[in-house]
Amino acid sequence: MKHFQRLQLAAAALAVGLSFSVTAASAAGPAAAAANASPSVVLVHGAFADGSDWAKVIPLLQAKGVNVVSVQNPLTSLEDDVAAAKRVIDAQPGKVVLVGHSWGGTVITEAGGNDKVASLVYVAAFAPDAGQNSGELGKDYPAPPGFAHIAADASGFLRLTPEGMSKHFAQDLPAATTRVMAVTQGPIQAKAFEQKVSAAAWKTKPSWYIVSSADHMIQPALQRDMAKRIGAHVTTLNTSHVPQQAQPAKVAEVILDAVRQSK
Repeated sequence: MKHFQRLQLAAAALAVGLSFSVTAASAAGPAAAAANASPSVVLVHGAFADGSDWAKVIPLLQAKGVNVVSVQNPLTSLEDDVAAAKRVIDAQPGKVVLVGHSWGGTVITEAGGNDKVASLVYVAAFAPDAGQNSGELGKDYPAPPGFAHIAADASGFLRLTPEGMSKHFAQDLPAATTRVMAVTQGPIQAKAFEQKVSAAAWKTKPSWYIVSSADHMIQPALQRDMAKRIGAHVTTLNTSHVPQQAQPAKVAEVILDAVRQSK
């Protein structure tokens, strides 16, 4: 009888212990999971594009178990694009690796000040300092050949001509691809290039930079100088202005390196 009573007491104690463990885990679970999880990747596209610009990189990141979100920039102003990026950053469960292409580099420079952002990846992108705008960054460099193929409409939005897309924006992609890119591009409000960033996240966050050595939209020399100024880990790829489409595996690997080092 006494043996049976001892068994009952042991079972009751075990049940209480398990109940306490489950309750504690439930209370701490989401926070602990967010703290230990791999950072999410938030992708910010540039001018003359949309979120699908990352379509070749996204599945490569997902295959490694990384949570990925591609922002859809309105391209109406720096403020609007930063707000779009911040909404996506805020929606992530934990840390974020923030990636920007071209004009998207200006956006992540400002939006990257968010406490959730652990690191920045610039892909053939502008990297202004606080108080600078995108347009002034190239003033000391020869005008890139692609600039001659940018056209403005009556509302002040800029688009790339079909020739600009095929011969200067993405000259290393198939013609069938650039034809689609030309008609699906996101036009950008010209004034956005004149709007200054108020802070530079790269001053306090580790950064990576992919230089496109055959770029016709942002001078490769300017890219190299910006990467040096921000103290970035630099990878150089022999691609057009869109390495995420021309060499997606190599771009994904740079992003994954940032993810690994941001845990």
